[in-house]
Amino acid sequence: MVEAGYDVTLIAQHDKDEFVDGIKMVALPKPKNRLWRIIGIWRVFKLALKQKAEVYHFHDPELIPIAVLLKLFTNGKVIFDVHENVKYDILSKSWLPKGTRRLLSLTYQLTEKLSFPFIDEIIIAEDSYIKNYKNQKNILALRNYPILSFIKEVSETKNPHPTLVYVGAITEVRGVLELIEATRLLKPKYENILLTLVGRMYPVRLEEKISKLLEQFNLQQNVHLVGKVKHEEVYTILPRCHIGMAILHPTPNNIESLVTKLFEYMAVGLPVIASNFLLWKELIEGNNCGLTADPLNPEEIAKAAEYLIEYPNEARKMGKNGTKAVLEKYNWETESKKLLEIYSKLLGGIDV
Repeated sequence: MVEAGYDVTLIAQHDKDEFVDGIKMVALPKPKNRLWRIIGIWRVFKLALKQKAEVYHFHDPELIPIAVLLKLFTNGKVIFDVHENVKYDILSKSWLPKGTRRLLSLTYQLTEKLSFPFIDEIIIAEDSYIKNYKNQKNILALRNYPILSFIKEVSETKNPHPTLVYVGAITEVRGVLELIEATRLLKPKYENILLTLVGRMYPVRLEEKISKLLEQFNLQQNVHLVGKVKHEEVYTILPRCHIGMAILHPTPNNIESLVTKLFEYMAVGLPVIASNFLLWKELIEGNNCGLTADPLNPEEIAKAAEYLIEYPNEARKMGKNGTKAVLEKYNWETESKKLLEIYSKLLGGIDV
């Protein structure tokens, strides 16, 4: 949006108020817990109101009440950007008591429907979400594909030992324990095999659980916990690895969503190993860019990794196929044009 000439303000967790790459950052403190995050939405409302913006574009479902208030108290347009199939995502939240999840999911669906008259445009990150908004005309599918400018001039130097890499939030439902178990199964044949995990780990108790596992199976030198890094830095880590891993559990939300990490792996020429969901199999087999496996079966995951290690020429071919697909189809430069069209439409065709 900045590159297109818009004045952009981002209200989000940040260290301080400042300008970053032409974006005005309005800093929110990191919440102490989920309750403080919910309470903090009223602070978001006050800060958003001060901006006197022409368009308010929000991404978090808990901000729906704020979006409605902004529509009522300002002349701004409101965009709801949907990143998850939220009604299903709630059902798989491990931190919610099981007995409350269905009720909370239904409550969310009702809240969302009541907000529709106040929403000018709905953006969905996946085609599969369209069924949740079948009666809405103001809806656009906008995929979160890689930004090609981030992957220019990346190093082609590989790690000396076979390296599996995972990028994203590190949780049990995203397959971290299965990835560690698959690494354990591969170690007897590939003593120096490395699993690189890039991202924030939560909940906190998971880190302790993983540390015990690594010690139990003597994998301290085989699993590298990088932690959270800037988006651009991901593209300096990935090219040094050999196989991109996306072994997410078969929750309703995961089955219907194509995770961004798949396209990031493909962009830098990594063959991928991903969960054998129908949607994912169609992408991977259709572009011949990797293999799929049962995400709950570490033996099957390890077998897929072993194949790609043992047949490097085939792995390189898959990697090149993935890069070609991203350059031709799955990139943000192509998708972003749709976003610019939406803003132009909402603002009456104004040229910036």
